[in-house]
Amino acid sequence: MNRTASGWINGMLGVLIFSGSLPATRIAVADFEPLFLTTARATIAGLLAACLLIAFHEKRPARSDFLSLAVVSLGVVIGFPLLTALALKHITAAHSIVFIGLLPLSTAIFGVLRAGERPRPVFWLFSCLGSAIVAGFALFQEQAASSIGDLLMLGAIVACGLGYAEGARLSRRLGGWQVISWALVLSLPLMLALSIAVMPSALPDTASVSWLGLAYVSLFSMLIGFVFWYRGLALGGIAGVGQLQLLQPFFGLLLAAALLGETVNLAMFAATLAVVGCVAGAKRFAR
Repeated sequence: MNRTASGWINGMLGVLIFSGSLPATRIAVADFEPLFLTTARATIAGLLAACLLIAFHEKRPARSDFLSLAVVSLGVVIGFPLLTALALKHITAAHSIVFIGLLPLSTAIFGVLRAGERPRPVFWLFSCLGSAIVAGFALFQEQAASSIGDLLMLGAIVACGLGYAEGARLSRRLGGWQVISWALVLSLPLMLALSIAVMPSALPDTASVSWLGLAYVSLFSMLIGFVFWYRGLALGGIAGVGQLQLLQPFFGLLLAAALLGETVNLAMFAATLAVVGCVAGAKRFAR
């Protein structure tokens, strides 16, 4: 199997894993506070990442890499998990997944900023149109919505896009799984201390499905998904494999309906399709 095919397969596996993140987070926040959930998932994943780095005798990154690793940590280890957990206290997983349609665009914009590319004007046309569709959907939904939840989701998308772009750039030099592992280890002392400080006095019953949600976001969303995702970006190319993110809203909506019994109405599908179309157009004219 050639590098490109391997990259697309790894990228698809990463997208499938990430598609379960918001439904799993929605399940977990039923019993865990957002701050504890964020710090606990990062701590669990960080400990596993440290074991992997030690087991494979990985060399420490160069000093010049630590600032970029800090950006990855702030974006995908702390920022996105915390903001989405807070958002899901106010909105449903199905509603939040529509915002994921903006993630490829966010990643592309930060890729442009970091790489110094100059997209054609049509790129910005699709960018503004996609943003307007998402804003309109959030404002005019008939179902109970929350401006706070929507703003938190927008912040999460910005943070994640930055973390994806920075991590993809680093993965070319450090390796795919090594990037997320070092980012997790870098944030581990802070996350461990915070998780102990904010640990609830009474944890949920062991039979609670919230533990399954915590396990999923810790093992799969925080570590295993990134192993496949960054490897896919490194082997298949950021621009090509990155387009697989366009499938994530569809997978996420189906999971939210199947696992949580949430209503997925026609407006959500229409908004998601429109956003995906805009992002696809923006990606086509990104160079």
